Amino acid sequence: MANYMLVRQEVKDYSVWKRGYDAHRPKRVEAGLAEKSILQGTDDPHEIVVLFEADDLDRAREFAKSADLRQTMTKAGVSGQPDITYLHD
Repeated sequence: MANYMLVRQEVKDYSVWKRGYDAHRPKRVEAGLAEKSILQGTDDPHEIVVLFEADDLDRAREFAKSADLRQTMTKAGVSGQPDITYLHD
């Protein structure tokens, strides 16, 4: 059984967000998250959905709550609070 973390968020500018997101990759790897897909809304280009496979859901939850991630998201232009859902198959 695989575990996943799905993140839906609004961003001010996709290209700015993507640079910040890419720079934060080592922290995601450290948390056991492997990117599966990045999707951008067709009707709203500010809507971003990212799907990760998670080695450990507890580590994924801790990462999602971290001050480091909040600061990174703020700098990258994430608007408001992201919607995070944990899933398994």
